[in-house]
Amino acid sequence: MGDPGPERDEGARRLRHGRRLGRPPPPVAGPGRRQRAGGGHLHVRGLDRRCLRRRGRRSDQGHQDDHGRVRLSPRALNRTLLHRQHLLERTEATPHALVRHLVGLQAQENLPPYLSLAARLTSFDPHDVTTALEDRTLVRLLVMRGTVHLLVPDDALQLRPFTATVHEREIQVSQAIGEARDVDRAAFSAALSDLLSDGQLPQKAIGAALAEHFPGVAPTKLGQLARSVAPLVQCPPRGTWKGSGGVVYQYADRWLGSPLVEPDVEQIMRRYLAAFGPATAADVTAWSGVTRLGPVLKGMTDLVQYEDERGRPLYDVAGGELADEDVPAPVRLLGQYDNVWLSHAGRDRVTTPESRSGWMGVNGGITNTLFADGMLIGLWRVTDGRVEVLSTLRPLTRREKSELADETARVEALLAR
Repeated sequence: MGDPGPERDEGARRLRHGRRLGRPPPPVAGPGRRQRAGGGHLHVRGLDRRCLRRRGRRSDQGHQDDHGRVRLSPRALNRTLLHRQHLLERTEATPHALVRHLVGLQAQENLPPYLSLAARLTSFDPHDVTTALEDRTLVRLLVMRGTVHLLVPDDALQLRPFTATVHEREIQVSQAIGEARDVDRAAFSAALSDLLSDGQLPQKAIGAALAEHFPGVAPTKLGQLARSVAPLVQCPPRGTWKGSGGVVYQYADRWLGSPLVEPDVEQIMRRYLAAFGPATAADVTAWSGVTRLGPVLKGMTDLVQYEDERGRPLYDVAGGELADEDVPAPVRLLGQYDNVWLSHAGRDRVTTPESRSGWMGVNGGITNTLFADGMLIGLWRVTDGRVEVLSTLRPLTRREKSELADETARVEALLAR
């Protein structure tokens, strides 16, 4: 974290020149809703634009097919993803602006969203996130893939309805919910709404109170059902820096003082593509958990198309920047989860089967992740406030060792705050 060292500067000078495309897409906003100041696509101040190339330009990283679509190599897609994720060059944006640009941060565990922000921002104070959670300018909510995300309020109020089918599927298959799925849904929702009418409550208290209405069903399972049935925000101190407590819930609309809004699905697709594209319909489903999005993308005439090495169409926003495949990708230390590798079908933009098998345990990721040359190549953990590298798939180069030392110092400084 910080200014690039001499080796990074030397590498940047070797990059090919490119030009930026047109204007990026606007942020998600429901009908009639005012857009927040500073919303929209996140521009990278100080980014060396030589790593970018004009859409459709013939280059050694791809060729045009019979339909005029440019074929993008896996490495070009990798570098473009890292560029749009601000993992090639850090941005001077605020945490709020970056969370908006990335359409939320995976926050199933407490530390990963902080590491995600630290890896992407030139300057980051984790206590700013705590303040934002407390003043409700950031919220934690179950949305994409049925997992907790850190979101800006406007996105929370739209993404929860957008992912409603994801949560319904979870209700039908989750062992944690079990027989609670069979309770009368209308009566359950009414009881839950009444229960939280006087303010937020811990999940355990919610389950215990609901058990009085639905005897014979385990309180823990009723509590799990509540988080899937209703748009419940995890209230602070949950998710705060070094102060995270137990799960306490309140309805999102009550917590934020604004109603849920009908999702603008096409605009959500544009937001995803701006941060994760170019991508297939299957990729959007991998990111969101929402299915049957292919017809939506096909009907969006404002999108441009590429193809991958297998000839599959890749959709992108008009004006989306493509990174040159030769641009260096520096070492980054990310958390146990990060949407950069959870948001494409196969998770192969930045991982390999070998690296995924090393990271994946029975119930998900087992520890934090180390990226070098744009790929997941190692695992690390926090030990007494220090970064401990557990394993790497290959030896690091001299340059990568230097970058890892810099990243380690920055993460350890973060952990010490």
